[in-house]
Amino acid sequence: MNEPQADPTRPTSPEVHPHDDLTRRRFWQLGAATAVAAGAACLLPERASADTSASPDPTAQDYFDRAAELAGDTPNLKSIVSALTAGYTPPRPPAPAPLRIFDNVAVLSVGFVSATAILTPGGIILIDALDNPGEAEQYIVSGLRSLGADPSTIKYVVVTHGHGDHFGGAQYLADQYGARVMMAPADWDLVASTNPDNAPARDLDIADGQKLTLGGTTVTLHHTPGHTPGTVSPIFPARWRGRAHTAMLWGGTNPPAATASKETYLSSALAFASRTRRAGVDIELSNHGFADYGLERMERLRSAPDGRENPFIVGTSAAQRFMKIVEIMLRGRIAQDREAATPAATTMAATSTRTTACC
Repeated sequence: MNEPQADPTRPTSPEVHPHDDLTRRRFWQLGAATAVAAGAACLLPERASADTSASPDPTAQDYFDRAAELAGDTPNLKSIVSALTAGYTPPRPPAPAPLRIFDNVAVLSVGFVSATAILTPGGIILIDALDNPGEAEQYIVSGLRSLGADPSTIKYVVVTHGHGDHFGGAQYLADQYGARVMMAPADWDLVASTNPDNAPARDLDIADGQKLTLGGTTVTLHHTPGHTPGTVSPIFPARWRGRAHTAMLWGGTNPPAATASKETYLSSALAFASRTRRAGVDIELSNHGFADYGLERMERLRSAPDGRENPFIVGTSAAQRFMKIVEIMLRGRIAQDREAATPAATTMAATSTRTTACC
């Protein structure tokens, strides 16, 4: 078991220009080229025409239409388009029964939000801890036991971001089992600034790109700020029927209110897409199952326990397409802010970092 160490030097995100000027013709050409590289060329009919190239910049609706086109009829991609649309109201589905979605990965969910357990011979790495101690006991502790896993072996709780529905059960697990609680420094600061209910005591900092190893399993933790200042998105190995795969979990979904924070989110999406591509990610997961058809995929897997296919294994091309849609939707949301040209859209930075927010 390797004890994680906080790195006081946090690498800065690569410089991007999320609002570079593009003609509409160039916009569609760039989108097509990216999708071809991701194996999605079949979704991309020629779009350039005289009337689309007449305006100098793509509109917000151009971006949203492009994202919908890339998503096609693929359920998890359609779900992320909806979840990233302005005004989206997250559903409150019932809690599913706990499920091992891979040989070494279990989902423990209340419906609205989920915790993900990575099961190793040396113990459990838990990604997120639900909303409060009661949920942690009812859904995480009892859920692990029902799957034949021992909750007392939880060694680390990785909090993807500093909102209560993700950290609320962490201190309970620390108190009960001695689990170490990990969060990016910016979100430890965020939690401390508001002193919300069920906030965990500050413990371990997550450095960008940090590798957390337990029982021969290494989880790489990437800073992906935007949803909150310290959002973290993990990449980790998963096994299905003994075969090796690589999973990603996008750590924070809902775009923040401030345009500048949306631009940070976009930069993070671009950087994380590159990292997932290099890692060969072929599994897409979310801590909010409504945002990526995750709850429905759980039930599909549960209904065919002996089936050969796992609906969470989407392939490398579809994993890249997911991140491309996140990128395009954020470009649309930024364009939407500029079209609205309201002070609220550009200066409400505090709104985007409330610990009572979600998703």
